[in-house]
Amino acid sequence: MTTPARIATPTTLPPVTLLLDTGDDRAVHHAAHQRAEPRSGRTTTDPTPHTNSLAYLALDLLRAMGRDSFARPDAERMSTDAAWRAVTCWTLTTGLEEAIVLRAHRLTPERLARLATWRAETGIRLVLIAHTPTPADEQQLRERLTTAQLTTLPAVRGTDAIMNAIGPPATRRRHGPPPSDHVNPLPDLPRSAVAFLSDCRRSLSEADFAHAHGQYQAGYAAARTWLARHIPAPPATPPAENTGPDETCAWQDMEGLRLFLARLTVLSPSPQHTLARVRGAQAGFLSRQLHLDVPDDLAAHAGPGITTVPITPHVAHILDTHLPNPLRAAAVAALLFTGTTRSLLSMTQIASIDENATRLAIDRDSRINVGMPPGPRHMYAIPPRARRILAAALQFRRRTPRTSDHLGLFARCFGTPDRFDHLIRDAGLPIPAIRHPHPAQDWHTAARCWHLSAPAPDVSAVWGRPPGAYP
Repeated sequence: MTTPARIATPTTLPPVTLLLDTGDDRAVHHAAHQRAEPRSGRTTTDPTPHTNSLAYLALDLLRAMGRDSFARPDAERMSTDAAWRAVTCWTLTTGLEEAIVLRAHRLTPERLARLATWRAETGIRLVLIAHTPTPADEQQLRERLTTAQLTTLPAVRGTDAIMNAIGPPATRRRHGPPPSDHVNPLPDLPRSAVAFLSDCRRSLSEADFAHAHGQYQAGYAAARTWLARHIPAPPATPPAENTGPDETCAWQDMEGLRLFLARLTVLSPSPQHTLARVRGAQAGFLSRQLHLDVPDDLAAHAGPGITTVPITPHVAHILDTHLPNPLRAAAVAALLFTGTTRSLLSMTQIASIDENATRLAIDRDSRINVGMPPGPRHMYAIPPRARRILAAALQFRRRTPRTSDHLGLFARCFGTPDRFDHLIRDAGLPIPAIRHPHPAQDWHTAARCWHLSAPAPDVSAVWGRPPGAYP
């Protein structure tokens, strides 16, 4: 889930804590570093020495958050304003609440002013640790703080008092990325739409059938649950028996149907798992007198569950640490969870993402055929672990000068092959959609659904569902 952006006002801003370490005690620095745990909302930043660059300070803050891939010599460089926007957006969307900044006595008024703006925009609790061995050093520091409009700061002195003000060390520090993903693979499954489970039972081993059957059950249960919440309106004029489906009996909410299919399969680890889930969903629709039609050969298409990569903890960690720019991280994440073409994804507008960052809707028809009525939008589900990345990208784009909701969210992310190749290289993740030939539209946008004129046949007989498997 995404963390709602905090709205800070001068009366609600937490006070800035000034810790005056006159002796430059090593224990104080050690305690400050032990306090840091970005996943718990706390960071500790040690500014790069021998530079007064505003951009370097922003990159230091990003590094403290765990986003340090810009340290590589060939990594993408961010401008000063872009780097500070990234700091603000990640702070608002990841739940960062406390930031300790070491060696504050070395910060210029301009750098302190940037920290003050960051605090004002995010409501973060700012802790400044400074080494002031003489009264003159303290006076100089306070003059700089006043210039940066950080005034009336209570000072804490003495090692014991400073250690108490810093707080206890983090209790759940974790080093290194999450473990790699492990999935029970499935062999090639029968493509039959009728008697799918029966064909699976005949052709698969007992263990493989159990895994395929579990995916099938998940699709069936998801379809039944979704249909219970989206009761379809019966057609105004029932179609005559023994006639094919027409517009009068077609499912009307195509965008809702596409979004359901995307949510069903966006975390599917392989096309085989996707096929089993879709067959189960078809059985669930049939049990409610609805015929869900999908392309016969899903693997020939692109889209959710076919050319996507599940956003697992390991993948989310890579996106967090390898792509500090929110727009770049969101662009790669979108390629992973949509599995669609770059040309279609480049049409994503800022308004294409809902405020909770749960779905992405691309209005391709109105972008290509200007002035024509839009058709059903291409709907994609944003998995939970990618939502804060998309939310950060929305914040980043909306804070960019001269922007509006109709402009492109991923503008200049896929513009040139070199830029795109570098983006993928920085992520270090395989993206099947790049290698897929995309011979047709994404499979879930080609799906159709009709009301049946006659009572649905027994699902267990037609689809091979073992009697009693479902309520």
